[in-house]
Amino acid sequence: MALRLLAPQFIALYGFVAAGFYVHYRGKVRHGFFRQLTDHSTLLAPYNALMYLFSAVPNRPLLPTSDFPELSKLRENWQIIREEALALFDEGHIRAAAKYNDWGFNSFFRSGWKRFYLKWYEDFLPSAATMCPKTVALLQDMPTVHGAMFAMLSPGGRLVAHRDPFAGSLRYHLGLVVPKTGEPCRIIVDGEPHSWRDGEDLLFDETYIHTAENMTKETRIILFCDVERPLKTRFMTNMNRWVIHHIVKATTTQNVDGEKVGFVNKAFAFVYPIRMVGKRMKAWNRRVYYVVKYALVAALLAAILVPALMR
Repeated sequence: MALRLLAPQFIALYGFVAAGFYVHYRGKVRHGFFRQLTDHSTLLAPYNALMYLFSAVPNRPLLPTSDFPELSKLRENWQIIREEALALFDEGHIRAAAKYNDWGFNSFFRSGWKRFYLKWYEDFLPSAATMCPKTVALLQDMPTVHGAMFAMLSPGGRLVAHRDPFAGSLRYHLGLVVPKTGEPCRIIVDGEPHSWRDGEDLLFDETYIHTAENMTKETRIILFCDVERPLKTRFMTNMNRWVIHHIVKATTTQNVDGEKVGFVNKAFAFVYPIRMVGKRMKAWNRRVYYVVKYALVAALLAAILVPALMR
């Protein structure tokens, strides 16, 4: 039995569990244990642990934008960027996905969050190049910015506390249209609140738990970018770029019909009806929902581990 516990499946499991615990206890704010168990950040914990280990910037929630001088071009041209964002907003182009093809942000749409993609881990979207050419031109000279969009949070909008799944990038926000009333319009990263300001920027590690809220009666619009995390070795940098260009880009989606949709979002369109069954079950009886959910997790683990123990 002792030798069986040293089988490759178990060694991989030990590493997976260790990485999962590290992700869970990283930072001051945490999900409940059972939510973390099935959160996507647990699934990606081994990869993310490598990103934290080899990170060339401090592992803390908020980071100084001065460490990324290439981002100053965005801050210096924020009014030009705002003009194009406002034109898109006035024409109704900053909006929720028309179909179930935006897996990464689908749950936010119910909370008043909307977006217009400029690029997403690949080339710029054709609609962006046509409708906001000046912003696209600024971003074209910034190869470490792999994703960019205009993100809107409607009056009264509030995003649930969450971790983003991928630690190979950092999150950049540039305030474009920010309410100036006394009510909170802010983001809270690992318990630290930060209010957006027109023309001011913020860089943070989105794999810490964070939430956002706009308790005003006005709309908030920001430029939202994913910036490549600097790593200490060339090997890790190249590995991360390979993941970015061959895996993360599978989450590409569209602003308008006819634009490319990545494999993950194509699959999400088929999986979503099954997810809706789960949501209806949860609304009917939360206890039954969680029993079924964790039974499926246990069955998956058993399918992986039992064959190793039976050898």
